[in-house]
Amino acid sequence: MNISRNEDLKMLSSLDEWELIDLLFFNIKNLWRVDGLYFLGIEERFGVQAATDIDVKCWDYLAENESKYLKQMFSLESNLEGLAKALRFTSWALDHPSKEIEIKDGTLIFRITDCHTQKTRKEKGLPQFSCKNVRFNYLKIFVDNFSPNIDVCCNLCPPDEHPENVWCEWHFTIK
Repeated sequence: MNISRNEDLKMLSSLDEWELIDLLFFNIKNLWRVDGLYFLGIEERFGVQAATDIDVKCWDYLAENESKYLKQMFSLESNLEGLAKALRFTSWALDHPSKEIEIKDGTLIFRITDCHTQKTRKEKGLPQFSCKNVRFNYLKIFVDNFSPNIDVCCNLCPPDEHPENVWCEWHFTIK
């Protein structure tokens, strides 16, 4: 049986709003599962540096595409408010159930307060992942494509020491 994109769209449009939202989050979680599984496989076979190098390239590609798509889809302005909304729509942010975002004194502050990726690594007996370079590259490319007049700075991210209630914190300012 051949099923066209239009038939898939009809099927999706027949779902009620909450079923569609649940499906969206399920698929985001599955994307993260794939990300984690391929990372762990590469790490096991070739080491954490090889896995990180490949991860950086994947997230770089994703950052450029997500940024452009979200800005256009939601007609977002090239300011901190627009960036805040765009960041919230990313698969990275949507997958984190515990985050904080605020604009204060001309700075957009984005925090992950409970990182399930790091917690999962700990549960598996793996060391904390130094995700700072991966995440910084992702956010730098995301911001550069969203608005070249916004700067990103890492306040803290593993391997940095961090309080128990904040895993990473990023600051965005107008240049």
